[in-house]
Amino acid sequence: MKAIYQQGAADAPVLVLLHGTGGDEQSLLEVGKALDPQASLLGIRGNVLENGMPRYFKRLAEGVYDEADLALRGDELADFIRQAAKEYNFSLAQVVLVGYSNGANIAIRLLLNDSDHFKKAILYHAMYPVENLPTNSLPDTHVFLSFGRNDPIVSLSDSAYVQEIFTSRGAALSTVWTPSHQLTYEEVEHSRMWLTEQ
Repeated sequence: MKAIYQQGAADAPVLVLLHGTGGDEQSLLEVGKALDPQASLLGIRGNVLENGMPRYFKRLAEGVYDEADLALRGDELADFIRQAAKEYNFSLAQVVLVGYSNGANIAIRLLLNDSDHFKKAILYHAMYPVENLPTNSLPDTHVFLSFGRNDPIVSLSDSAYVQEIFTSRGAALSTVWTPSHQLTYEEVEHSRMWLTEQ
């Protein structure tokens, strides 16, 4: 996977930046700096192409995931982050997954299916239309979520389902609502404040 790493303070969080469809490893660097200027930043490019646009996993149609590919790519991403932790000498306990749209979606896969290693996340405009979920509890997981009230991609029911995934497993959740699917300054600021409390 193609990635960029920017070293921060040794005791600061490591923000793993996961872009939306059509983005790349640099798309969320400025968001990462806004969240915590002291943090190390690991931006990772999705290695699936859809009409020439990078994504993290395949989909069969709009809002319909290729769940086998999601599982494969989720495991690949988790392994990549573990290798990066060894290469750049940081602890997985420092990691905060920061995902927007498609990046937030695959971050949910890591939080659910690799919960021993990934326990904190900032997820902007996620959806997760997956029914075959692990039945684990997540009492040590802390998640910031933002959704759009009039999001043309993520419906209100999709948003509610993502919230239910985490609340039903005992995760600590903070949710902010925005107008649409676009990432806004306000939600970044809300997530920055959330991060300072973690």
